[in-house]
Amino acid sequence: MIEISGLAKKYGAGYAVKNLNLKIEDGLIYGFLGPNGAGKTTTMNIITGYLSATEGSVIVNGHDVLKEPEEAKACIGYLPETPPLYPEMTVMEYLGFAAELKKIGKKERSSQIEKVMEMTELDAVREKLIRNLSKGYRQRVGMAQALLGFPDIVILDEPTVGLDPKQIIEVRDMIRSLKGKHTVILSSHILSEVSAVCDRMLILSKGRLAAEGTPEELEAMMHGSESVELWVKGEAESVLNVLGSIEGIEETEALPCDSERERAGVSAFKIKPAEGREIRDELSIRLSEAGMPVYELTVNTKSLEDIFLELTSSEEEEASL
Repeated sequence: MIEISGLAKKYGAGYAVKNLNLKIEDGLIYGFLGPNGAGKTTTMNIITGYLSATEGSVIVNGHDVLKEPEEAKACIGYLPETPPLYPEMTVMEYLGFAAELKKIGKKERSSQIEKVMEMTELDAVREKLIRNLSKGYRQRVGMAQALLGFPDIVILDEPTVGLDPKQIIEVRDMIRSLKGKHTVILSSHILSEVSAVCDRMLILSKGRLAAEGTPEELEAMMHGSESVELWVKGEAESVLNVLGSIEGIEETEALPCDSERERAGVSAFKIKPAEGREIRDELSIRLSEAGMPVYELTVNTKSLEDIFLELTSSEEEEASL
């Protein structure tokens, strides 16, 4: 549905997007994830034709955004971070205006407006002025505008920013309902939001694609990075002798214990097993046989949050300088 090749956008001496390559498939919900300044909005603005690229190409449903801008834009519904609303209009007036801008025929206009109002649950406020609507309802109006014309691609830039928890849940439900009917690209810097609604996640860092995959695939990237934290009753040297005899342990690091555990003769270690090795059973058995009861054993696996922080931490550090 969308193919991005060698995309770059330069401002002065720096790049907002650099050498970005992506393929967006039909009917799925994609999440653009990254800290502020990662290049998410710039990429979306280039896809929608609001910005021109310094280098590279964007093909939307077979149309080059640069060479066939009108044909490419006709395939896209776009909701910017700040919805392009006119507060002096009623909801119906605004959607009629937006439908006219999108060149939707008069015969189809009314039925399309009714349909998108039903999809976004706007019927109760159809005659209200937009200025009198809550933030959540204004976001719904922006969503309805993006859906007019029933475009193949719907692009949503930070659609839940500034909403309360109830409104966030409602907007997420609306986004999920688009799956299969539209290709959706959702931008956010909130990991939980992207993982909750998206089929695939695209993590951007410093204008580049840092990682791509389903939430499960991204978690699998860190397979083998688990560590085991062990609290066992016994002198540290004696425990280390037992650990050294167990195959499949790559690294062992002593950890500090609180004073209560120290008085009880407890030692603590962080253990990194070899990739694919399960060592918990053997740890428990061997230490028990050596007369060293295990007080606590915890497995730490890297989460999506850990992956996100690792991939984007260098950018956040630079941004804070």
